[in-house]
Amino acid sequence: MKGFKDFIMRGNLIELAVAFIMAGAFAKVVEAFVNVVMSLIGKLGGTPDFNNWKPGDVPVGAFLTVLVAFLILAFVVYFFMVKPYEAAKARFEKPADVEDTEISVLAEIRDELRAQRRV
Repeated sequence: MKGFKDFIMRGNLIELAVAFIMAGAFAKVVEAFVNVVMSLIGKLGGTPDFNNWKPGDVPVGAFLTVLVAFLILAFVVYFFMVKPYEAAKARFEKPADVEDTEISVLAEIRDELRAQRRV
């Protein structure tokens, strides 16, 4: 029972669960936005539903509909999630101090020990 409790109480498991819940909720938002954009495309150039389009009796229409929806989804995710996240990260992230790396600290300790042996 202790192993199960440890498994459930892991921080990354909770974070992963929250991420899935948020992703499910955000998927509905993006899906609604895709429907809006597809409707606008339909108003500009006819219906955006290509499901019944079969040039040469090859059913490529469903693929085209899903492809257009995927491209819209990728656009939304990139420009409304990835770009703002990268900008915020660049703005608030503390630059890594090159001098405080583990190797440089170890080199300092080594040099101090060598200096103490010589005295």
